Amino acid sequence: MTPTPQKNQEGYAMRPSGRNVDELRPISIETGVTKHAEGSCLIKVGDTHVLCTASLEERVPPWLRNTGMGWVTAEYGMLPRSTSSRMRREATAGKQGGRTVEIQRLIGRSLRAGVDRQALGERQITVDCDVIQADGGTRCASITGGWVALRLAVQKLMKAGDIVSDPLIDPVAAVSCGIYAGQPVLDLDYPEDSEAGVDGNFVMTGTGRLIEVQMSAEGSTFSRAQMDDLMGLAEKGVAELVAAQKAAVA
Repeated sequence: MTPTPQKNQEGYAMRPSGRNVDELRPISIETGVTKHAEGSCLIKVGDTHVLCTASLEERVPPWLRNTGMGWVTAEYGMLPRSTSSRMRREATAGKQGGRTVEIQRLIGRSLRAGVDRQALGERQITVDCDVIQADGGTRCASITGGWVALRLAVQKLMKAGDIVSDPLIDPVAAVSCGIYAGQPVLDLDYPEDSEAGVDGNFVMTGTGRLIEVQMSAEGSTFSRAQMDDLMGLAEKGVAELVAAQKAAVA
C-alpha cells in the first residue's frame, strides 16, 4: 500500500524531492564535452544525465537530394547501467525496442520544428542522445540538451561561412508534468513518475508555441481544468529551460 504523502504548510502534498509543485529539478548544461562532435553537451536534470552530440554530414537522405533542403534527425539510447539494474544493450538483441524508436522519432521531429531546413542547406545533422543516468524525464532532457548540441553545430557552420543565415528559428525544449498525489506538478522524477495518476510531456519553442503534447492517464482520469494547470506549469518550466539553453550557448 502506497503511504499517504505528507503535506506542507500550504496544504499541498509533499513531493519526494521536497520541491515546490512548480519547481524544476536543478539544471546543469556543460558544453564541449566531446572532442570530435561538431556540437556536444552533458545535460543534467536532477539525477537524469544525458550526453548529447550533434554530427554534421554534407549529404542528405535520398528523398531530399537536389531539393536544397537539409535534415535534422536523432538517435536515442540508454546505457546498460543507467538504471537501478543493468539492462541488456539493444545491439546485442539485434534491434531497437519500440520505446527507443518512439523516443528518437520524438526528439527528431521536435528539433526539426525549430529549424529552417532551406537555410540549413543540403546537409544533415544527427543528434545522438545517450542516457548515462536515468531518474525520469530522459526524453525531455534529450530534447532540451539536443537543441544545445544542435545550436553549437550550427554556430560552427556559420563561423566557417558555410551558411549565410541562421537556420535555427527558435529554441526547442521539453518538460514533463503530471498529477501526483492529486495535484499538478512540474518535472516529474522517477519516484513521482512511477506513482503519478496522470503523466505528460510538453515540447515547446522558446516563444511558447507547442510542438507536441503527450498526455495519458496512468490510473486516474483528468479534467480540462487540470490539463490547463499542467499547461501553465509546462510553460513556466520550458521558459526556465530555454533560459538555461541560451546561457549555455552564449
